[in-house]
Amino acid sequence: MNPDAILALIGVGAIAFVALLLVIKNVLYVCQPNEVLIFSGRRRETPEGKVYGYRIIRGGRAIRVPLFETVDRMDLTNMIIEVQVKNAYSKGGIPLNIQGFANIKVPGEEPLLNNTLERFLGRGREQIMKTARETLEGNLRGVLSTMTPEQVNTDKETFAQRLAAEAEHDLSKLGLVLDTLKIQNVSDEVGYLDAMGRQRSAAIRRDALIAEAVSQAQAAEFRWNNTRNAELATLESQMQIAAKENERRVADAQSRRGALIAQQQAEVQALIATASGEVSMQEARIEQVRRQLHADILQPADAARREAEEQAKGAAAKIVEQGRATASVLTRIAETYNKGGAHSRDVLLMQKLVPLFQHLASTIGELRIDRLTVLPHRVGDAAQSSLGARLVDASEQVRAVTGVDLSKVLRDKLGDDSRPPRPPPQPR
Repeated sequence: MNPDAILALIGVGAIAFVALLLVIKNVLYVCQPNEVLIFSGRRRETPEGKVYGYRIIRGGRAIRVPLFETVDRMDLTNMIIEVQVKNAYSKGGIPLNIQGFANIKVPGEEPLLNNTLERFLGRGREQIMKTARETLEGNLRGVLSTMTPEQVNTDKETFAQRLAAEAEHDLSKLGLVLDTLKIQNVSDEVGYLDAMGRQRSAAIRRDALIAEAVSQAQAAEFRWNNTRNAELATLESQMQIAAKENERRVADAQSRRGALIAQQQAEVQALIATASGEVSMQEARIEQVRRQLHADILQPADAARREAEEQAKGAAAKIVEQGRATASVLTRIAETYNKGGAHSRDVLLMQKLVPLFQHLASTIGELRIDRLTVLPHRVGDAAQSSLGARLVDASEQVRAVTGVDLSKVLRDKLGDDSRPPRPPPQPR
């Protein structure tokens, strides 16, 4: 064979091999253990009867159908997310700050992987971590609202378990798996947890002080019990000595009692005799004083009483006689008054008024009379009086009551100016 032909065949074969290698490299995909390959573009039926427009390859290799499929890779490694919530209100209304870390990953098995592909295929890990972080923070606030600050602070493990159970349902819908969740720090800005810690520290110190005081009290009680027992023994011995001494004293007292009783009885009898003599003497003195009081006080008082009664009777008789005389005089005056008729009343009135006028005149002093009007008047009916008298009487009465001089008014009206006006009287 021609060497050139052989070389040409070798060159063509090499080129074909290289081209085949390039084709195989472009269509053959190898899947690493920490990732999955998603071949999209062809329909795939699952044993459950579901139909998807993609196929999943994990931990192996597969050939892409050129022009009909595209290949995407999705990383299955863990994603560490820092979960941090500030001023999240716990049960009881205390705002808390929670800081923790969560490990999530993309599931490698179906059907969770299908949810992941539907939501995060073609999106970066940062977007997946952001979505997971927001979901965990929302679940964290929800779980925190059902627990008190004491429960959150003292039992972080239970809090993390409840948070994981709450977040697992939401993450499953997103197609993510929560591997671990740890709460690292729980704090607040109002000082509630600090105060609670100080309260617990104070309670611990209080319990320690109480235990110390109890132990000291027990030691003191034991020490004082021993002292008490020793003192009781001493007192008991002293009591026995005192009892013996008392017995001796009782015997001495009983021996002296007889002599003292006889002596006291003699003294009492002497006192009784003295008191009896004193009583007789006082009775005689009382009788003497009674008789002296009867003679000095009672008899003069009785005589004075009788004398006063007689004087009172005399004064009463005088008053009675004066009353009778006055009544008789008044009776006679009344009879005379009745017999005298109308003039008797004037006479009686003048008798009473003359002294009164004299008294009044003595207080007035000098009195000047400017004008005196004498009105003629007959005794009898006023209708029979003269017209002039009645006019003058009426004019004077009007002038006395109102101060208006009717005669002067008439002269002024009629024009009588021949007489000069008379000046008004000057009162003094």
